[in-house]
Amino acid sequence: MAGLVGKGKDAYPKTYRSKPFWEAWFSQNFLANFIATRFSLFPGHGGSDGLHAYVPSLDYAVSDLKSYLDKVIADNPGLPCFCFGHSTGSAIVLKAALDPKVEATLAGMVLTSPAVGVQPSHPIFAVLAPVFSVLLPRFQINAANKKGMPVSRDADALIAKYSDPLVYTGSIRVRTGYEILRASTYLQQNLNRFNVPFLVLHGSADTVTDPAGSRKLYDEASSSDKTIKLLDGYLHDLLFEPERQDIMDCIIEWLNDRV
Repeated sequence: MAGLVGKGKDAYPKTYRSKPFWEAWFSQNFLANFIATRFSLFPGHGGSDGLHAYVPSLDYAVSDLKSYLDKVIADNPGLPCFCFGHSTGSAIVLKAALDPKVEATLAGMVLTSPAVGVQPSHPIFAVLAPVFSVLLPRFQINAANKKGMPVSRDADALIAKYSDPLVYTGSIRVRTGYEILRASTYLQQNLNRFNVPFLVLHGSADTVTDPAGSRKLYDEASSSDKTIKLLDGYLHDLLFEPERQDIMDCIIEWLNDRV
């Protein structure tokens, strides 16, 4: 998932396993603190057009996010704008924030389990991905899906999540996987360029995205206002974990301290 959040405005674009079932809970928490929310989907995810879970280029999502930011800001003049991103969505938010125009616009970013450090299930996939992403971009790789990988310790939350028909549960498509790897590599090469204030949260037991990538982001970013919380034993989908309300309260506190 990925998104934007602001005191007075919020956008929320999603990625690979995007899901809207908890959006009401998400929005209610922010509205209770006078933070309005805006949601957005990009092609191939959730209810958007396109082949489900197929991403020809994450750069398209970055471009869409920039355009959406322009609209949110134009509709809410004078209010500070924050971006929220989860997993690959965090990569989209981060890459957009490297644009000087976006950097000047944002008051901050909240990143959960960001796809800054991503490793394929086998090193051979990283070698073959550039070729097969062109030859067979829509092909689904069962081995690369890491089937059965735990993303939450809350069994009921997972049942609710994967019961939603908008949530993609199949194997990852070649092009999509390659785009995630490509974005992760690009971000790691440009971490020192980040100047926007940010809060990053990552579970230490996350097996989808590497918490070491979040630590690297925190250590190398040039932002003068940066906070990291590595949560012991937590898995990938932090807002589906049993402690999700505590995590949400932490996010809201961070936002309120900056408006």
